[in-house]
Amino acid sequence: MIPSKFIWMNGSLVPWADANVHVMSHALHYGSSVFEGMRCYDTPRGRVIFRLQAHLTRLLDSAKIYRMPVVYSFDELAAACRSVIIENDFKSAYIRPIVFFGTGSLAVTPPEDTPIEVVVGAIEWGTYLGEEGLQNGIDVCVSSWHRTTSASNPVLSKAGGHYLNSMLIAGEAQRNGYVEGIAVTAGGMISEGSAENLFLVKDGIVYTPPLAASILGGITRDAVIHLIRDLGLELRLEVLPRDLLYLADEIFLTGTAAEVTPIRSVDRIAVGKGSRGPMTEAIQNAFFGLFDGKTEDKHGWLDAVEV
Repeated sequence: MIPSKFIWMNGSLVPWADANVHVMSHALHYGSSVFEGMRCYDTPRGRVIFRLQAHLTRLLDSAKIYRMPVVYSFDELAAACRSVIIENDFKSAYIRPIVFFGTGSLAVTPPEDTPIEVVVGAIEWGTYLGEEGLQNGIDVCVSSWHRTTSASNPVLSKAGGHYLNSMLIAGEAQRNGYVEGIAVTAGGMISEGSAENLFLVKDGIVYTPPLAASILGGITRDAVIHLIRDLGLELRLEVLPRDLLYLADEIFLTGTAAEVTPIRSVDRIAVGKGSRGPMTEAIQNAFFGLFDGKTEDKHGWLDAVEV
């Protein structure tokens, strides 16, 4: 990771090296944090943050679920996200807002007077799953680790502690020579990647698992659903068996970091012809077209950095 100049921390911009957290912070010991990831793109209309409003709404919703009162307003958080782009002089960047319980107690349930820390950082970060993978696809496996469910964790909250499950899924895949892992539910139904939502194409129809499949309600997933419908393609939200991964004509992952990344094989079984399929390519073009001006921003997803 290449350091940036400044991080927004509890209301002020501070130098990267001074943005410190105490080692006895509750979040370090118990994963009691909620966060977001969003991207800033350099476009013909200037620098924009993709779906800033939706990301901050989910951040505050995640904090609500875990009973973390955030003292900063929505507008203050939005201004903080813009400031780390402007003050670091970034053209394109990955933005990471995070809210967490600070130092005060090591009790599993933090007392009400435990400070709530709010931080927004930004870094320059390229393609999460590799530039080559965007065009040719990546190799994935089905993980032996099940996705956690709402019976054990509120999966609609993007919480730090939940990502221990993600770390197990991705780590297992990478140690076995794959780029990413796909998780299934305890019932063997397709869930999502370690940090991405999943879509597949079969017989000209696009499918994606519903929220009931223990998935995070992805902001990019939601955008891609809209783009698929804008393209006039048929989309179905259905609970899908693992077997369909091996029979699909095309599969792709979506996420802030992954953007729209094709999958070319699952468990060494080729997906379709073993390369990016035509429907995936069309959806990619519609998505990336938002940032080069080829796709109209008719849904109002591009929030200007300079306002």
